[in-house]
Amino acid sequence: MKIIDIEVIELRVPGWTGETFDGSYDNCLVLVHTDEGLTGLAEVDSVPSVIRAIVDAPRSHTHAMGLKQVLAGQDPSNVEALWERMYDLTSYYGRRGVVIHAISAVDIALWDLRGKVLGKSLGQLLGKAQRNRVLAYGTVYPLGESPDEVRKTIDRGLKLGLKAIKIVADPFWRDDLAKTASLIRAARNHVGPDIRLMVDAATAWSRAEEGLPLMPIFKDNGFDWVEAPLPVDDLDGHARFQGFGIPIGGGDLGLTTRYEYEEAFRRGKIDIAQPDVTMAGGVTELMRIAGLAKRLGKRVVTHGYKSNITIATNLAFLSQHWMDEPCEYSTSQSPLRWDLTNETFPIGPDGRIAVPESPGLGVSLNTGTVSRYRIG
Repeated sequence: MKIIDIEVIELRVPGWTGETFDGSYDNCLVLVHTDEGLTGLAEVDSVPSVIRAIVDAPRSHTHAMGLKQVLAGQDPSNVEALWERMYDLTSYYGRRGVVIHAISAVDIALWDLRGKVLGKSLGQLLGKAQRNRVLAYGTVYPLGESPDEVRKTIDRGLKLGLKAIKIVADPFWRDDLAKTASLIRAARNHVGPDIRLMVDAATAWSRAEEGLPLMPIFKDNGFDWVEAPLPVDDLDGHARFQGFGIPIGGGDLGLTTRYEYEEAFRRGKIDIAQPDVTMAGGVTELMRIAGLAKRLGKRVVTHGYKSNITIATNLAFLSQHWMDEPCEYSTSQSPLRWDLTNETFPIGPDGRIAVPESPGLGVSLNTGTVSRYRIG
């Protein structure tokens, strides 16, 4: 079997302006086609037109070429070796950022293809199953500026069946500590003690001093973790959030590959790596990041805010992960979030989602949705 083409499909919901922090209204699908008619599927949470350029770029020289040329004619079976080939032959124009996003998508598609060839699910390919259902957690935002608005926002997640909810910081949190504390307490009081709560600062604080006063409040209200308190470049600032008895997560907003995560662990002192499999290097690199985390005594909680394609990939990883960590479950109202695949992942009464058992990722494209929102 040989790779004959890598196809990039750009999707966008008409009228979407991109003025809010929700990447579900456009998408970038990557399909790896073979000479035997089998195709691997993936998506990537990045800029679709840039991903297309990286895939389609002509050869400039031996270490600067598009991924289509890198993999043309290759046997797709040894996915890890193909990852190294992509990483090596694109080294001239990037070992970080969007180049890794593109490699991530191709890598996921190769794993999907491998599962289809072998008749095994991605979870089976990755290791021994530790669980067949994974707890879902969902992000709800904007939280609001009054206790009543907080309750209404959180109810959106509760109605989906979520038993774990992540709220998102607003810029005003840095200026009004008393108001912010009242909103945090309102969130906990509304859900009671049995619903897990997390907070995504989403780099709302530009300096550690702006977020540190809130840490005791998060601790007192039983939050599981504080995510992305600062821009990913400020590793020394991240380290200052230690000592409050609440784990600090990071990485979803920009980190790629085990090399950046190692620095975040060691210098930034983060407790939880939060790699997005579509951005951090794909399944191959996610497994390496997880191995690094285990050696250093850290946790891994995957990020993912696209469609069921990403959810399926994360479920497979988490099914064999050594810790029972939750899977992010996008609450976006975009049709590209809910209608892109023929399969759905309903949340059960226990707040958990069943891990796919079909070969590969266990999902297939809804061709009607693809046709409706395809651009270019």
